[in-house]
Amino acid sequence: MASSGEDRGVVVDIRSAAESAGDDGARDAPLHVVESLCMRCGENGTTRILLTLIPHFREVVLMAFECPHCGERNNEVQFAGQLQPKGCCYTLEVPKGQPEVLNRQVVKSDSATIKIPELDFEIPPEAQRGTLSTVEGSIMRAVSELEALQDERKKVDPQKAEAIEQFLVKLRSLGSGEAAFTFILDDASGNSFIENPNAPSPDPLLSLRFYERTYEQQAALGFLAEPTKESGDSSQDASTVEGNSGGPQRIPHGSVGAVAGRRAIAQGNSDEITAALCRYSAPEEVDTLPSTCAACATECVTRFFSTKIPYFREVIVMATSCDVCGYRNSELKPGGEIPAKGKKTTLTVRSVKDLSRDVIKSDSAAVSVPELELELSSGTLGGIVTTVEGLIVKICEALERVHGFQLGDSTYEWKKKKWDGFTERLAKLLNLEEPWTLILDDALAASFIAPATDSLEDDKQLTIEEYERSWEQNEELGLNDMDTSSADMAYNTTSAS
Repeated sequence: MASSGEDRGVVVDIRSAAESAGDDGARDAPLHVVESLCMRCGENGTTRILLTLIPHFREVVLMAFECPHCGERNNEVQFAGQLQPKGCCYTLEVPKGQPEVLNRQVVKSDSATIKIPELDFEIPPEAQRGTLSTVEGSIMRAVSELEALQDERKKVDPQKAEAIEQFLVKLRSLGSGEAAFTFILDDASGNSFIENPNAPSPDPLLSLRFYERTYEQQAALGFLAEPTKESGDSSQDASTVEGNSGGPQRIPHGSVGAVAGRRAIAQGNSDEITAALCRYSAPEEVDTLPSTCAACATECVTRFFSTKIPYFREVIVMATSCDVCGYRNSELKPGGEIPAKGKKTTLTVRSVKDLSRDVIKSDSAAVSVPELELELSSGTLGGIVTTVEGLIVKICEALERVHGFQLGDSTYEWKKKKWDGFTERLAKLLNLEEPWTLILDDALAASFIAPATDSLEDDKQLTIEEYERSWEQNEELGLNDMDTSSADMAYNTTSAS
């Protein structure tokens, strides 16, 4: 396999090429041309490989194959960067007769699954490789792949071929916009994407949900699904932690265990979070538990401690660092029981002191800034400890990363103007040219904005409202099906004895 260009180099490994190119090299990377076998005619075709960096998105490897003998052509995109901390699930409602929705860009990674519930249709990760296409293109590609073996099916199993033919008629109608349907893109690696033309404003047709990967998904992505042990079963890990005394000790029901430690994902620097929380109360004891690195999957240690924040509640700070690859992450979890009501915190920002207020945003908190027409659903950014200014900056960085395609050179001029206008309004808010409002709506009441006075009643810029959670909110949080009767009976029996 020889490559074109002055150096006549050979592309041996995509990962090695990505690591050696770096950020600057990715933009100037040469186009490699390799000779490849055509799977249709058996002759040799040509594959062009380009390592590039999509601005404000990620490093990708673009591959295009073409056979001069039979005319076979296909393309593929692979991600050369790291996996994202959490998986993502995009849900797009496609109305009938709106071709502009079908024309939205879709980035599907190798690990992504496409679902259309109306047809009970699913495209598993192994059925389609990573592609850069549109909603219509993804559907029509599935149609062409199902049609490829129809002639053979008619000879072997005519009834099955007829059923597939009827299904293809329905699938083509969706691709042409003749019927409304739901397009779901679920990716455990977090590297897939569906375009939002209304960004940075929310799209009424598109919803995005982040989730923690399961052991099975971690194993499929090449992660160490469970820590290796020479003896004992995995169920023992969830019930013991390694304390400062060096030996394992049993923890009671409801306490933080090894499972919660392995799921710890954060967005900030662990030292900064520890320093910020220690101003309230220094940890009397820091416990450790075994974990695995989210970047290289090697065994490491997660440290955690519990502390009480005035005017708020008890919280658990968790921090993980990997000595092998240097990966560091941290997270703050609410402690204690689940509150009976949700909490909505509203802050009017008027001065530099307001920008410096401490903010705790939990996984379940939704963030909105009415002056920017900015709304973030719960789960976005995960749980972080920062300031008011830091929270807004992190939100904007996340928006640029997720909606990076709308910031490139091929973007329509009106889209560029929309982003430029959003950036200008953001700069005005951070420069305090006018007052603005930050709203944290948390159904679990696990978010917090520090008051500027010793008493909450004296802080006129900070408003805290409690509200009853709806049935839908309890269902999303898993509270409707939660049954603690067994634990309550155990505790009552222990207390009585």
